[in-house]
Amino acid sequence: MSGETVSPVLLYDGVCGVCNSAVRTILRFDPHGTLRFAALDSDYAQAVVARHPTIKDVDSVVFVDQPGEPEERVAVRSAAAMRVVDYLGGPWKLFGVARIIPAPVRDWLYDKVAGIRYRIFGKYDTCPVPPPEVRARFLDA
Repeated sequence: MSGETVSPVLLYDGVCGVCNSAVRTILRFDPHGTLRFAALDSDYAQAVVARHPTIKDVDSVVFVDQPGEPEERVAVRSAAAMRVVDYLGGPWKLFGVARIIPAPVRDWLYDKVAGIRYRIFGKYDTCPVPPPEVRARFLDA
């Protein structure tokens, strides 16, 4: 299978209100219908973390390109958000203008919002169950 394009995976905080809203938005506007999802506390996500120990403390979002392949790459925080923008394409590419902001500044801003996300956007008691029509795109759902 190596060399073939494997559908990317977005790891997200399954109990975060803004994260779940973002996942629903991505599902609505996904031009390919191939991006898959897994909660950060899932077995799938823990296996990704085991392969990339530097992301063990990430608690918000991770974009995984070529998951499970030797070429597997992970992007975290604002870089992960930029990968989502790239994946969605079309008018979403306008958000790519954020790349003019140096990555350390983008990540600092990202961390500030992530640090207050539960207070502003709410928190679920458990990860919501995805609707049946998209459930197959959720790993460990």
